[in-house]
Amino acid sequence: MRASVPERVEQGGSDALRDPLRAKGRPLVVDVDEVMLPGSAFAADIASALSRSLHAFIAAVAAAFGSEARSARAVDASGFDSSRAQLDHDAVTFLLQALGEGRPVYLCSETYPEPLVSAVAQHLGVFTAWAAAPDGQSPAGQDEELPPALGQGFDYFGSAAVALPGFASRVARPARSEPATPATPARASMRSWLKLFRVHQYAKNGLVLVPLLTAHKFALGSAATSLFAVIAFSLCASGAYILNDILDVKADRAHPAKRNRPIASGAIAASQAVGAMAMALVTAFAIALSISLAFGGVLLGYLVLTTSYSLWLKRIATVDVVVLATLYTVRVIGGAVAISVPMSEWLLAFSLFIFMSLALVKRYIELASQPDGAVLAARGYQIEDKAMIAILAAASGFNAVVIFTLYISSDTVRALYSHPQLLWVGCPILMYWISRVMLFAQRGLIDDDPVIFALRDRVSWFALGAIGLIMLAAI
Repeated sequence: MRASVPERVEQGGSDALRDPLRAKGRPLVVDVDEVMLPGSAFAADIASALSRSLHAFIAAVAAAFGSEARSARAVDASGFDSSRAQLDHDAVTFLLQALGEGRPVYLCSETYPEPLVSAVAQHLGVFTAWAAAPDGQSPAGQDEELPPALGQGFDYFGSAAVALPGFASRVARPARSEPATPATPARASMRSWLKLFRVHQYAKNGLVLVPLLTAHKFALGSAATSLFAVIAFSLCASGAYILNDILDVKADRAHPAKRNRPIASGAIAASQAVGAMAMALVTAFAIALSISLAFGGVLLGYLVLTTSYSLWLKRIATVDVVVLATLYTVRVIGGAVAISVPMSEWLLAFSLFIFMSLALVKRYIELASQPDGAVLAARGYQIEDKAMIAILAAASGFNAVVIFTLYISSDTVRALYSHPQLLWVGCPILMYWISRVMLFAQRGLIDDDPVIFALRDRVSWFALGAIGLIMLAAI
């Protein structure tokens, strides 16, 4: 399709509205602006400013990498982010109706550059072809012919300011429903604040206590320090979650489930969320620095990594799961640093592999919920990757078991346990639990995050408790 379709309709023409469903087979030309929702919000402005700063930094760093990084830069050059795109669902439904009637549908723009129009067209995947003015410049001086498919007449779904040729007609658009965002939201409930801070995710920070248990540091002072370290990690994680919600507010409002999040729904104003984020982070680092400077450095590294994940790394296939596994492991490292015990290489290796397995299971579950041929939005995975992800998840999980068996046979375990042979009983329990998680994911019995599933699953708690009792008996 030529890039001059919008300009070729400047000759004048019918402004009478046509019923689109009466014109079976007649081509429909749609302007990009009709499928994207306009508007801005305080949260979106923050997201835009942060994204520009981050992308400038990423562009400088990515220059040192190879073809994969160059490819990622080429995609970003379109200016279209599918993870945060806010689409007009009424317009998209209208286009699907037209396609159902057997009509070819073309996407066009005389203001947006070709990379962006192409990215929107590929993201929606419903257009017969697309057209755009090169580099966003109006090609008024060009003298190009319309494609043959449009030369016999077409309907135009777009700006009323665009004049149409005599063989073209305008179509009435469906009513545009804007997301409900109260200008002055009511006072937020305690439930909304707890939801904003993702308090239900705090259980994950119990990993900070693992070095306390594995090093057998049961003194009251060490236990109190570890608990304060858990609080610091929890508040830091809340600050990162709030930042992620601010950056993704547009995408969340268009998502069937995430639109109920406090910022996206308007239950908590973006300005209030920014204040809460600052308070959480300041408190987290005040606690961290009171423990030790080294622990504060670990917490800062965690914040930088989780923020990079939210803004960029989660969009790179396989890198995202490695980062997730690392974030879990950083919690364990933080627990060791907080109570000043050496980080066990065995524990470090076990953590990386077991959490890599769970991160891969999470991606498998997300892919399994997608229709055939779909691409997991903003993740870089395709539905065909599901089998490979399952294989990698199982391999990572059972590698963790192998590391545990090697640990039992090491000199390290003999220094900590009087009866290390009892630890072998934990191996079949661990193998059973990993196999059960994989089987439940295959059957669709785990909705989203396997870590959250484990925290709610009685069998998982029983398995964890059994391994804990075995380790106590082996001391």
